[in-house]
Amino acid sequence: MTASTPAASAATHHRVLILGGGSAGITVAARLRRGDPGLDVGLVEPSDTHAYQPLWTLVGRGVVEPAATTRPQSSVMPKGVTWHRARVVAIEPSANRVELDDGRALTYDSLVVGLGIRLGWDLVDGLADAMRTPHVGSVYSLDSASRVWQALQAFQGGTAVFTNPLGQVRCGGAPQKIMYLADAYWRERGLSDRSEVVGAFAGTMMLGVPEINATLERIVAARGIDMRFRHDLRAVDGAAKRATFRHLERDEDVTIDYDFLHVTPPMRAPESVANSPLAVDEGAHAGFADVDHATLQHLRFPNVFALGDVAALPTAKTGAAIRKQAPVLVGNLRSFLAGTPLEKAYDGYSSCPLLTDVGKLVLAEFTYGNTYKPTFPVDQTKERLDMYMLKRHVLPQMYWHGMLRGLA
Repeated sequence: MTASTPAASAATHHRVLILGGGSAGITVAARLRRGDPGLDVGLVEPSDTHAYQPLWTLVGRGVVEPAATTRPQSSVMPKGVTWHRARVVAIEPSANRVELDDGRALTYDSLVVGLGIRLGWDLVDGLADAMRTPHVGSVYSLDSASRVWQALQAFQGGTAVFTNPLGQVRCGGAPQKIMYLADAYWRERGLSDRSEVVGAFAGTMMLGVPEINATLERIVAARGIDMRFRHDLRAVDGAAKRATFRHLERDEDVTIDYDFLHVTPPMRAPESVANSPLAVDEGAHAGFADVDHATLQHLRFPNVFALGDVAALPTAKTGAAIRKQAPVLVGNLRSFLAGTPLEKAYDGYSSCPLLTDVGKLVLAEFTYGNTYKPTFPVDQTKERLDMYMLKRHVLPQMYWHGMLRGLA
């Protein structure tokens, strides 16, 4: 079966079965096939479009066209991989079995879980309706990111609120990236004197990496951005343009009236994982795949591995993290299949390219424990044009032509 042909009635058992055809799944599939072209690999993914989501923030600022961030899923599927175009509804690791929404069941020798994270738009009262109004948007959806740019252009002053929820978040820097970009754009238009930019974040600081957090604190102070920490969005009244937050320290509701609201939705593990024996039972990572932080092997089912947003790893959920996790997982999976010890280890590396304006970026790179680990011979704690160019032009090419082909 070629890369461009989804499986209709293909084999129901695979030596390696991959769940998810996003960044994690495609990267692992490409690396497995590149290292062993004869390996039987199946991949489950329902979507016909593959997106490079890190550029969606720049879509929201009008710098990047939405179409530039997507390609047909068939174009990124590695050759020789059997594509099961369906959705995972249940995982039964004790039986080495996965159920699909088309009624089929697949079995496997080894399983790789790369199902990403679920955006919980439904977890905020009124949010779904409010997202249909012109004053509410989010760069966590490609359609909405385009509408964010329209809203930024239409904004004539008032209160603009940017939220960041409690719990696990994909690309944890995005909620403040779009805040900085919007603020800078409105300053260019001379709206700063009649505008208030509010960051209503559930956390306690801008970023957990001390060296980068200090820079971000200076930026918000210099711009006069009103940061209100421990604010977790609970409801939105789109007609009244009012957002209700739970103040996590005072344990009481507070409301903020807005003229523009950017929402980062709460996020949860995919239900197929959360409802399976693969999930962590409780704590900050409840519902996510319970894997060893170094080897990425499941702690209770040794023939199961997980990476990316779905994995219960104490580091940021980013594409940069996946790029470092994938070679570790593939190396250890090959060792497992060969019956030899797992020797590769992931150190928790992740990266947040924090856009602060068009042409300016602070690059945060870190490992487990929020340990700052810059890789470039420049001061990455400063707003830099070269780091902006890296994000805008270099990283997308590395993604499409390197990472998804198992080369980077």
